Amino acid sequence: MPLGAFLVEHLWANASVLGGRVPYDRTVAELQRLPVLPLLELIGIFLPLGFHVIYGVVLAREPKQNLGSDGYARHWLQRAQRVTGLIALVFLLAHLWEFRVQKWLFSMAPTNFYDVMESHMSWTKWGVPWIAIGYLIGVGATVSYFANSLFQFGVSWGWVKSLRAQKRLVLASASVGAFLFVLGALTVMSMASGSSFGLGRSMTAPALTDCKGQGTAPAH
Repeated sequence: MPLGAFLVEHLWANASVLGGRVPYDRTVAELQRLPVLPLLELIGIFLPLGFHVIYGVVLAREPKQNLGSDGYARHWLQRAQRVTGLIALVFLLAHLWEFRVQKWLFSMAPTNFYDVMESHMSWTKWGVPWIAIGYLIGVGATVSYFANSLFQFGVSWGWVKSLRAQKRLVLASASVGAFLFVLGALTVMSMASGSSFGLGRSMTAPALTDCKGQGTAPAH
């Protein structure tokens, strides 16, 4: 639950980049000013992540369960959960090294986050933006793992029992995952290409109008 909440918050906060550098830097500054930020990161991210990784390894080593009449579908969902979980773990470790570790050990200033992300997302080799593609794969695996976890959680805890209710839960979980992936993918592609995809206007201050009705740029 804390990791899922952090994932949603993190993707939503980073999506502020669709409005340009100013709203992104403002969002980062507001988060960095939180006095309880280190405690929130410890309790809400690192301890749950460590527990989740260890417990996931334990569950992966247990004998396969009898999944009943819907075992085939549940079997493939669980296999997908393991694959996307592994990809998500590698992605998260790389992302932590890219920013959190650089901030803690090498004094990277939060004001440099935008420059670093833009530089990495727009970097190409042989004309291919490999890091941006890696981010798209990582975001896709992470939100797929999260959406799958929502379904597995509802079923395994007995909150959703009927087949009809499970189908509805699958649709709801997939919708949440699709929304989060689109949000994350737009963020990555915006940093890689410099485009706001038409969403920047709604995330920045409106243009000012002078006495003649002429549009002027907003003051910052």
